[in-house]
Amino acid sequence: MNHSSVLRTIPVIALMITALHSADADTLANGASSLQVQPAAPPAAEPFQLGDVQLLDGLFKTAQDRAVAYLLSLEPDRFLANFRKEAGLPPKAEQYGGWERMGVSGHSGGHYLSACAIAWATTGIPAFRERVSYMVDELALCQEAIGSGYLAAIPDGKRVFAEIAGGEIRSAGFDLNGCWVPLYTLHKLMAGLRDSYRLAGNQKALEINTRFALWLEEVISGLNEQQMQQILACEHGGMNETLSDLYADTGDRRFLALSNRFHHKAILDPLAEERDILPGKHANTQIPKVIGLASRYPLTGQASDRKASEFFWERVVRHHSYVTGGHCDHEHFGPPDTLNDRLSPATTETCNVYNMLKLSTHLFSWSASAEVADFYERALLNHIRGTQHPDGRIIYNLSLEPGHFKEYQTLYDSFTCCNGTGMENHVRYPEAIYFHDDEGIWVNLYIASKLDWRQRGIRLFQTTEFPFSETARFTLSLDRPQELTLRFRHPHWAGSPVELSLNGELQPTASSPSSFVEIRREWTSGDTVELRLPMSLRTEPMPDNPDRIAVFYGPTLLAADLGPVATPNADSSDFVPVLVTDRAPVSSWVEPTDLASITFQSNAVGRPHDVELVPFFSLHDRRYTVYLDLFTEALWQENEAARLAEYAREEALARRTTDLLRIGEMQPERDHRLEGEQTEAGEAMGRKWRHAIDGGWFAFTMRVHPQKAHELLCTYWGDDAHNRQFDILIDGVRIATQTLEHEAPGRFFEVAYPVPESLTRGQQEVVVRLQAHPGKWAGGLFGCRMLVAEE
Repeated sequence: MNHSSVLRTIPVIALMITALHSADADTLANGASSLQVQPAAPPAAEPFQLGDVQLLDGLFKTAQDRAVAYLLSLEPDRFLANFRKEAGLPPKAEQYGGWERMGVSGHSGGHYLSACAIAWATTGIPAFRERVSYMVDELALCQEAIGSGYLAAIPDGKRVFAEIAGGEIRSAGFDLNGCWVPLYTLHKLMAGLRDSYRLAGNQKALEINTRFALWLEEVISGLNEQQMQQILACEHGGMNETLSDLYADTGDRRFLALSNRFHHKAILDPLAEERDILPGKHANTQIPKVIGLASRYPLTGQASDRKASEFFWERVVRHHSYVTGGHCDHEHFGPPDTLNDRLSPATTETCNVYNMLKLSTHLFSWSASAEVADFYERALLNHIRGTQHPDGRIIYNLSLEPGHFKEYQTLYDSFTCCNGTGMENHVRYPEAIYFHDDEGIWVNLYIASKLDWRQRGIRLFQTTEFPFSETARFTLSLDRPQELTLRFRHPHWAGSPVELSLNGELQPTASSPSSFVEIRREWTSGDTVELRLPMSLRTEPMPDNPDRIAVFYGPTLLAADLGPVATPNADSSDFVPVLVTDRAPVSSWVEPTDLASITFQSNAVGRPHDVELVPFFSLHDRRYTVYLDLFTEALWQENEAARLAEYAREEALARRTTDLLRIGEMQPERDHRLEGEQTEAGEAMGRKWRHAIDGGWFAFTMRVHPQKAHELLCTYWGDDAHNRQFDILIDGVRIATQTLEHEAPGRFFEVAYPVPESLTRGQQEVVVRLQAHPGKWAGGLFGCRMLVAEE
């Protein structure tokens, strides 16, 4: 498919989906495999198979169609190129760009396999099953060529695992024996093979996965527990998840034992003890490990696995999440309930939300909790649905920085982790709309859809324009009359009571927000239920700042539209307005301008001007702010001068900056080629740091202007002291010596070091090195900028 034609294919694909779901329903129903292990902890609420639910026209169907077009535009042979290369076979096409040309090559192929299997199950388009079959056949050829059961596209992967098998382990947060997160990459491949088997019925995928797991068992068979925990210090995805799933699919207890070996004690044991050890941790490294516990719990009934999963979910959702349902800043957790100063272009990584939705599905199956479903709706509507551009591109980090904008991955040469999960996100919308038990059905999400419960001969049609409408209508078609309980979620944002009509007659209801409205009766074909969920304006404050709020209408997060991204910002004081409301109720200073599109306007409270508020999920190529600052008139006058000065300072720094290193964070340090000896990183006062001890050092590259003089701006903590003395060198030349001895108690401070022009003249980048004096420490360094010197 020509890449430029992706969007033009959507109407055609939509027709294909409608036709195929009608013609191929039986095939879809049989797509998922039956598990070989009886659950030790049966679910309270069981999710329907993906093939049982079909989206109907609406907000989410539009996104699904767009994703289908994009997935069909991708070329399987390009994902397979490095698999063939590592197997000694000639590639059939050039590999894709981005991370597929790096140490995590192959992770996108695993995600694409999952996405095609999911798309087959949810749309019935034969091309997806054909792609699954083709990729699985090719992977089988690669595994056979290697001969050991190993299968990967990871450059140098065979060496890494040979060393590990021999007990030689060098492990850090994102590096295992010199390779970038190899087990993380293998987890994505195993998940793709699992989904190919479970959702597309591909038996060969199960055989490949089984051979691979037996190879892995042999690799780690000689390692003791201490060595395994050393390996698990490096990000390893959800290896415990895919191995427990393989146990469920085969009944082979060796794979359950293997799943248990991938139990990362440093993280999972404290969670089982209900201790929040999340601050400072790389967020998405942890969630797949917890999903692994949640996947294993039904198979074993191990109480600690459930306890850790539920505690983790509670901490993330209630204490680490923003109003979008996303969490983390620059990929890391901060202190609990401390979000006000953690708003940046790199908030709320999309992979994290993808994984939290997966975890939420497990938790709902255990407890049928409306609170879990409330969170799922919040994150699905306000984060996931808002990360897809109309041209099909998706978002890595969904920015919550006031005045910023959504930054999208390229379609065909990024293939980061979030591009991988992004391939899956928009074809798996049917996943959690409905659940069931023997008594009836839970309706968790108000998404236009058709449910076909084949085992009971029940079809449920949901028609709604939600969230653009307060109502959802449900029509039943049954093979025979039967008694059934329908349970409709009463969302946390809806007033009480909700209105429920049965066959046109209003029914008495008794429910409260975050619960379910139930109706049990004998149903016959043609019975209808209409539900009205009243929507209104409300605000949600920052947990650590009641005067910084977000505005919602019903479930929909509203953002202040600040104009096109390309519009130059001549005056920063006129860029991110604030609201002078004197703490009046939101309904008194926001009024609707077009409820059909959920559009509102602030009324005479904006400074320097009022704002238009629109759904955050619908904003593209626009600057915005989700969080708005509230002032009284007196406070506005008092703070305006300080606000303008800070804006001016930040803008001046940005204009002079040639490079910025977020020290202590994985990807920025990799991008700046950081290395060192006797060095470590951590977090304090909500910021990352790095230091070197006992005469150690660390060094990194920084971009420079080849014709300008520069300054190196370093940030330190003013209470650091005792034995901290170090040199700062540029390309081996010492430019300064720094001693830290309580320079600025209780606050951060900055030091600007002049860089001789002779060191940067004609250069594109230089190496900055912090070298501790003998027996002393270098740092902690909390931030570093290279600036063009002021004239």
